[in-house]
Order: sequence, then structure tokens, then C-alpha cells
Amino acid sequence: MLSAALAGTAVQAHAVDVEVEVQNLTRGIYFTPLLVTAHTPDQSLFNVGEAASAELQAMAEGGDISGLETAAMAISADMVANPAGGLLMPTASTTATFTTADTNTALSIVGMLLPTNDGFVGLNSWPIPQEAGTYTVYLNAYDAGTEANDEIRGGGAPGAPGMPVPPPLEDLIGTGGSGVTTTINNAMVHIHPGNLGDADMMGGQSDIQNTVQRWLNPVAKVTVTVTE
Repeated sequence: MLSAALAGTAVQAHAVDVEVEVQNLTRGIYFTPLLVTAHTPDQSLFNVGEAASAELQAMAEGGDISGLETAAMAISADMVANPAGGLLMPTASTTATFTTADTNTALSIVGMLLPTNDGFVGLNSWPIPQEAGTYTVYLNAYDAGTEANDEIRGGGAPGAPGMPVPPPLEDLIGTGGSGVTTTINNAMVHIHPGNLGDADMMGGQSDIQNTVQRWLNPVAKVTVTVTE
């Protein structure tokens, strides 16, 4: 049944012009450079309940989308990398525009959340409508399951503990945290449990401010405008 449905979609699919606006809905979380891709429905950048790829880990722990870009190019995806030209600030929006190939009918979006250890905003293989119009999707935050959520300052390299702290985050998060945990509770991609934080900017368990950098899902609003 699924194969037949996909086959029917493939026959009817055609190239469309797509404008994808991503808005950061959080109060105090920054998005690292986003990767916006259109690809065939049988491909994906991540899958909930499965282990993260090395490319996804690099994005989720350090904001490095280059590996996912390479993977997207290998499957002939249409994509826009880093449409915001850097970090997407809280409440800000950015737009990616491209024309899809006939077979690239699924939309995926990823970008790391800062400050987190391995959290990212994600859209996975969302079917791009083939009729002209404007469509809205709300995105959740995911945990890559590759690093313990210790919530303390650290590096952004895969496997390095702690959260990367690029400008302007140095002055926005605390220091001296002892660490919330050293355990990875779920080694698969899953819905992020959220930052805990605390009120001690010079110690405590976490370097995250509990009144600023906590969030509830969804963390992003995506507006897709399709023109034929």
C-alpha cells in the first residue's frame, strides 16, 4: 500500500518554486546555521528512534552542517545552507528560496539549538504540497542522543563534553556549573527533554539560566509558500 502511494505521488510530482521561512519561537535560544533541503521521500536527514549519523552528530553538538550538506548533495537534493548568514536569534526569521527537482518532494530542516549539548530543531521529510499556496508547520526540538546533557560550557567537537559558546553567548550563560548529569539517558534521536538550568550564574549545576533559556515545544514556525 505504501509503495503504491509513493509511486502515485512520484507520477504526479512536478517542479515547484518554494519559499521556506523559518521563525525562531523561543525567548532565549539561538539556532546555528540551518540546512533547508528538498529531497526524494525515501531519504531523510534524521529519524526519531534511530541512532544519529556522524553527520547529524556534528550538527547537533557543534552546529557543523557541512557533513549533512555533502550527504544532501550526494542524493541530488535541492538545498539552501545557512540562509540567516549565521545564528538565528530568538524571535527572528530567515527565508530560503529554491526550485525543486521533479522528484524532490520532501522537505527537511535542521539546525542546532544554543545553548544545548546536542539539541536541534528539526523537520523530517515533510511532503511538499504540489498545489500553490501557503502552508504552516511547527517544529519541535530533538535530542541527538549522542552527548550527556550536562549543561556546562565546553567544546563543539563531536564527542567533546559541554556546550559550545560562540558569540554572543559568552555573556548570556553562566560559568562554574558542576554538571546536571554525565549520563546519556537515550542514545537514539528523541524529543528533547528541555534545558533545566538554574538561577546561579557563577556555579550551581547548570550554566544555563532557568528563566531565559528554557523552552517548551514547538521551538520554530515554518511557513512554506509554493508557486508552480
